[in-house]
Amino acid sequence: MATLNETLRTLAAARITHVVGLPDNTSAPLFDVLQSHPSVRLVTVTREGEAFAIASGLWLGGARPLVVIQNTGLLESGDSIRGTAVRMAAPIPILITGRGYGKMADAGLTPAEPRTSELMTRVDIDSTALLTEPTLDAWGVPFERCQGEQNPAAALARAIESARSEQRPTAVIVARALNCCPVLHFPRHAHADTCTTARTAGTSPKQRGRRHDHERHSRLGPTLRS
Repeated sequence: MATLNETLRTLAAARITHVVGLPDNTSAPLFDVLQSHPSVRLVTVTREGEAFAIASGLWLGGARPLVVIQNTGLLESGDSIRGTAVRMAAPIPILITGRGYGKMADAGLTPAEPRTSELMTRVDIDSTALLTEPTLDAWGVPFERCQGEQNPAAALARAIESARSEQRPTAVIVARALNCCPVLHFPRHAHADTCTTARTAGTSPKQRGRRHDHERHSRLGPTLRS
């Protein structure tokens, strides 16, 4: 099975310079280890739409950013994606963690279902999963879905290559865990202290996102998506 270490190796092989985004329960392990990564700079945001403006600016400056957000945040980011990343033809790969895909599969549904009022108000599914892929398609953002036993690192590598070869934002929707094995941790580097993520051992990702990190000048860390 794929591990988070494979994803880190993918970032290094693709010479990703920055990861920009907002962590959720699925992506939190990636954000945790990137705080002290020797070559990838972690930039956290307060709203997901900010990630695309920042990543586009980094790209203009010669960097190679990756955006990491949850699909709920993708829906919040529409005008930033359309008016900035897509309009600029910025080759930004996007890793989208897929909230609601498990419930959608359990209900025997797919994103191709007609989005009727009856379907969108069902209490046993999360409509975010139903809307993610049609939304990407409407915005002209190519995407691939990774779930089950599929390898997220390999899917991410394809998204990075596609974004660069086609000169456009390209997404991979990861509807599975990123980390299933122990993760390689790096010694702390000075640049990690400039990041705004807050992590405290012994707490859940949601709790950690709501606590002050007094080691980083008491700045408030990002609230994680559930």
